[in-house]
Amino acid sequence: MKITLPHLGNVYLAAKALFDGLNIDYVIPPLNSNSSLEIGSFYSPEEICLPFKIMIGNYIQAIEQGADTVILTGSCGPCRFGEYCEMQMNLLKKLGHELQFIVIDSPGDIGIKELYNRINKISLSSNLTKYEQIKALFNAVKVMNLIDEIEARAHYLAGYEKIKGECKIILNSAKRDALNCNNPTAMIKLLTNYKNKINGIEVNTNINPIKIAIIGEIYTIIEPFSNLYIEEKLMDYGVSTKRRLTPSWWVKNTALVPTKLNSLDIKRGAKEYLSHQIGGHARECVGEAVLAYEEGFDGAIQIFPMGCMPEIVSKAILPQVSKDKDFPIMSLVVDEMTGEAGYVTRIEAFVDLLERRRYNALSRC
Repeated sequence: MKITLPHLGNVYLAAKALFDGLNIDYVIPPLNSNSSLEIGSFYSPEEICLPFKIMIGNYIQAIEQGADTVILTGSCGPCRFGEYCEMQMNLLKKLGHELQFIVIDSPGDIGIKELYNRINKISLSSNLTKYEQIKALFNAVKVMNLIDEIEARAHYLAGYEKIKGECKIILNSAKRDALNCNNPTAMIKLLTNYKNKINGIEVNTNINPIKIAIIGEIYTIIEPFSNLYIEEKLMDYGVSTKRRLTPSWWVKNTALVPTKLNSLDIKRGAKEYLSHQIGGHARECVGEAVLAYEEGFDGAIQIFPMGCMPEIVSKAILPQVSKDKDFPIMSLVVDEMTGEAGYVTRIEAFVDLLERRRYNALSRC
């Protein structure tokens, strides 16, 4: 068995730590690029959403390196992501590839026993004891938490940094160096050092940068290639950003779903506008917009792939949130045809709008 997984932000680092810790064979696909997208778009149905196409590109690139098993998170809600594994297996079979899919889903949907059976499949080829396997899993979760913390801190502090670009340099160095680690303990130590480094950068507390919340469909806001590296662009503009949905958030949220104690703040924020789960992360999107307003952010940017039904519902609700709260929200739809020039122009115009609003507000004081 040679395991692979599709890219989703920094998940590949946690996966590498897990596979190295379990001492099993694996393939990390090349980081997402135009090549991944071109391969996936060529073989995927034209009307399918962007995440599906990029994932197919990931699989084919991994297959070329010998991968025969895919780990994929699931979704039993009313979103076509819940059918990805079946659709992707069928597509790959038609292309002559036989892959085993191990779908990690919420225990509330598939049961604790079934979840254990699926996780157990991953460790079948490991020669370690159960204790060592559990330790490897905990180390992988720790890696995920660390890199998410470093990334979140870098994105937020980018608006306050005294040395322009320092946060971006530290973040990219952390990812690059972590990828070169072949031992999970060493990776944890390395990321802990980078966490201390990002927390120790010099900041200018006398400035008040523009603050933007990144909300929307979970894949397109977490995977930087799919959103044309919007968070990096905003770092370059000296904007502080916050994104609540991260891989570590997903793990915690999924684990708490059976208790109904998951994301209570987001549910509270969304209650007035979208009180029920309708699939995908539509409720989270609306709730995050309200929370961003309450936390004093200047605006929010919603990102979602073309044709994503839950986010289309969110997009229809967000103008009312914007009107009620006097809180600017911009929606960006992405697919393989998205042009970077027009995309960047919209982002820059939105930042200019937020700066003018703040200037006008100060002028009236």
